[in-house]
Amino acid sequence: MTIDKNITSEELRKKWLDFFASRGHAVIPSASLIPENDPTVLFTTAGMHPLVPYLLGQKHPSGTRLTNVQKCVRTGDIDEVGDDSHCTFFEMMGNWSLGDYFKKEMIEWSYEFLTKELSLDPKKLAVSVFLGDKDAPKDNESAEIWKKCGIKKDRIYFLPKANNWWGPAGVTGPCGPDTEMFIDKGNPCGKKCSPACDCGNYLEIWNDVFMQYCKDAEGKFSVLKQQNVDTGMGLERTLCTLLGKKSVYDTDLFCDAIAKLEQLSGQKYGQDNEVTKNMRVILDHIRTSVFMIGDTSGIVPSNTDQGYILRRLLRRAIRFSQKLGVQAGGLSQIAKVFVQKYQAVYEELKKNQDKICTEIDNEETKFEHTLSTGQKEFDKLCGYLVGDTISGKAAFKLYDTYGYPIELTVEMAREKGLQVNLEDYHKCYAEHQQKSAAGAEAKFKGGLADNTEATTHLHTATHLMHKALKTVLKDDTVGQKGSNITAERLRFDFNFSRPLTEQEISQVETMVNQAIAAKADIECKEMTVEQAKSSGAIGLFDQKYGEKVKVYTMGAFSKEICGGPHASNTGDLGVFKITKEQSSSAGVRRIKATLTK
Repeated sequence: MTIDKNITSEELRKKWLDFFASRGHAVIPSASLIPENDPTVLFTTAGMHPLVPYLLGQKHPSGTRLTNVQKCVRTGDIDEVGDDSHCTFFEMMGNWSLGDYFKKEMIEWSYEFLTKELSLDPKKLAVSVFLGDKDAPKDNESAEIWKKCGIKKDRIYFLPKANNWWGPAGVTGPCGPDTEMFIDKGNPCGKKCSPACDCGNYLEIWNDVFMQYCKDAEGKFSVLKQQNVDTGMGLERTLCTLLGKKSVYDTDLFCDAIAKLEQLSGQKYGQDNEVTKNMRVILDHIRTSVFMIGDTSGIVPSNTDQGYILRRLLRRAIRFSQKLGVQAGGLSQIAKVFVQKYQAVYEELKKNQDKICTEIDNEETKFEHTLSTGQKEFDKLCGYLVGDTISGKAAFKLYDTYGYPIELTVEMAREKGLQVNLEDYHKCYAEHQQKSAAGAEAKFKGGLADNTEATTHLHTATHLMHKALKTVLKDDTVGQKGSNITAERLRFDFNFSRPLTEQEISQVETMVNQAIAAKADIECKEMTVEQAKSSGAIGLFDQKYGEKVKVYTMGAFSKEICGGPHASNTGDLGVFKITKEQSSSAGVRRIKATLTK
């Protein structure tokens, strides 16, 4: 269904922000892709993640009505990238009510935005609402509001929790029913076809979450005192729908990068399925890498956490670029095209363009070495081989130990008249994934999303340590590059070129414990970014001046911009101890520390 053949991504962003700004919403900037003090996720995967403290009841400096376009990364479907819709990076247009308006206003605005601003035909819209279960009643209220807006009864579907319920983000916390909006393509698979069907007839375009309840540790649901609204509309998917395009890659977000890739490869996008898929993988992975490296809390390729995901994306892009015949250095040229496309919206990309290109070029050089090493190991393997089949275990070792892509192993085996036991390889890979997932679940279990006393105290201690590091190292440029807090310990990444000495570590510990012993009250004041900067507060001053932020002051020791949560007095924290200091990545150090009573 083509609505506007000429609408651009820039125009769609503006429509969204202008619509909600005119309805009393403060336009807030996109948060970093690297979650600050949220150990439950590696990347920001939705607009609500940076707002968890405020959804839980803290006061947001910009008020109770908020809207933005949030940078997001989801990497669960990396292997699916290359089809019409999957992307690892995307932009989520969102708006929030923090205890302000609720279902009536939100549903009416949703209908208005879809039918008036985006000119969607109301007859082509379908919606779903919560069916109800033992935890919460059927959401007749939302259904009635939709009817009053003009949605016919037979286009309102009541679906179970699996389809129309959000949250909580962790084990406990805010959650509630949602109502989802779909475009009906007019080709149902049968009489019982609904938005829950996988036939593809219903295309989801928007989701309104109504946080009415709180789930406790025993699995019980109680009504929240502060009831919130959290909505999300994917920019890429919506743009694709409005343009009547089959694929998100056929929008203005990718057209310039496609032209550059065609120039570098000498091949044409769309000429055949394999070339098109290869190009899409490169385009997606390089775009995501640009945002990861160029972020205000940017990362670099490594073998752990976010850096590992970045490395995986880049090496996949390198491998697929080699298939297309792109020469070394070509990927950084594509990266520059994406910087040019997005820099007006995300200024940090232009600022960090040199870093982005350098890291991509460096990873390309390193991977060339990996491929060379893998080639030697492959040749050794073939020398010992009995029969004509490389075992799945051996093929997986080439991948896991040497980073050798399985498709390359298969291709080279074929050249030697050999085959690979892919069934066993995928079993080994699946076992590895299960172990990794289990490890990640244990590693990231709990955290600030639950606002426990332990995580709140550790978060407060992180601020004290940040200030102590600047003082002990006599370097005001030392700043946070990442943070991960569980109930047991804090982990803090900061830019510094060398390991800390034992004396420096001891001095940091002493300074933090002195600040704790001072039993200083922790005060919070709201002010503009300009005021915060003038007052000497530590923070990333990349937001628009005039927007209010929270500044936490801990006696005469620390003053820092933060969204919280914090203890009320430094004396509540206990004894601070650094347990480990190590390298995180090039130019970045990592400290782990604990608090004991």
